[in-house]
Amino acid sequence: MALLISWRPYVSNKSSKIGFFSNNISCSISTSSASTMVGQRKLPILLFDVMDTIVLDPFYHNVPAFFRMPMKELLECKHPTAWIEFEKGLITEDELTRKFFKDGRSFDMEGLKNCVRRGYSYLEGVEGLLNSLKENGYEIHAFTNYPIWYQMIEDELKLSNYLSWTFCSCVFGKRKPDPEFYLEVVKHLNVEASNCIFVDDRMKNVEAAIELELKGLQFKNADLLRKDLSLFGVDISTNESQDLAECSS
Repeated sequence: MALLISWRPYVSNKSSKIGFFSNNISCSISTSSASTMVGQRKLPILLFDVMDTIVLDPFYHNVPAFFRMPMKELLECKHPTAWIEFEKGLITEDELTRKFFKDGRSFDMEGLKNCVRRGYSYLEGVEGLLNSLKENGYEIHAFTNYPIWYQMIEDELKLSNYLSWTFCSCVFGKRKPDPEFYLEVVKHLNVEASNCIFVDDRMKNVEAAIELELKGLQFKNADLLRKDLSLFGVDISTNESQDLAECSS
């Protein structure tokens, strides 16, 4: 993987940083070691977006077929803010049903939920990566824009085997890339922002994290994410890979 390196000037009394940029990675990495221990807490702390970073997003892959319309038409017909309000916990599921379409047309909400539920699946290679991170003792949290339906994801895929559903927009009433949401996350974790690595498929969310001194990675696929995390010094080796290395030596 070709890696272009550039310097980002930054005025701060903290340690200097190096900016790494390529078509696969956008991040800000401390010149100090990325994996350290503070007391019994292993750093860095990992923050993962969920939809289209860990889990396939059914809205883009299944929902248009449910409504029997192309995505462009669906986007034109749906209410411009109803889903955002639902993600922030500002409206209930019943209110979403009434507001989902701009013209107020009725639809089968239970059918939609079943469609969405069936569409949840791990993205290729991501579950194995999460398991490796868990085995190596990293603290992992979901940091996601999603409504109360995150409970359906948990029911289907058991993400809590690998991470904590700590930072959901429907609980905090805020959505990425709102800076206040990131600041609340860092405050809740009680660590320096630079001790957090945030992974998201949307570049605007990653850029917002970097602006607030978190380290940021744009998700492309699991293999590239493994390489990108390694650049931060994150240990993603497994017992199996260690055994193979010993056998070959």
